[in-house]
Amino acid sequence: MRLHDLKPRPGAKHRRKRLGQGESSGHGKTSGRGGKGQSARSGSSIRPGFEGGQMPLIRRIPKRGFNNARFKINYLPVNLSALNAFADGDVVDVAALRKAGLATGKSDGIKILGQGVLERRLTVKANAFSATAKAAIEKLGGTAEIAA
Repeated sequence: MRLHDLKPRPGAKHRRKRLGQGESSGHGKTSGRGGKGQSARSGSSIRPGFEGGQMPLIRRIPKRGFNNARFKINYLPVNLSALNAFADGDVVDVAALRKAGLATGKSDGIKILGQGVLERRLTVKANAFSATAKAAIEKLGGTAEIAA
């Protein structure tokens, strides 16, 4: 097999729907936009949930209960195996993890998880630790400190 023999899998490629190409095309006259009205106009877009001025369903149904998602603390996970990128005896803090590219993105903190095998003695300062991660760090003579 060579590069020129490669083809997409059957059904992976679709022809573009050509609108307004006459009645016999199946997409003529109104070009798949139905009759008249707001959705038939060019540049028209109606936001999801809009019901033409009628009170939308999401506003009609009663809201009850409490949802804690707004107050949840979002941690960026970093596994133990990723900490092997640091040298033996290093102090690994939040800034060092971000500089090394192990924790990227917005979050409320960094949590060290116990996935993988740690092979270095490190002083790790993070916002949270799993129990297995803390045990693995201390087993090798390192320390796991909660960063403020």
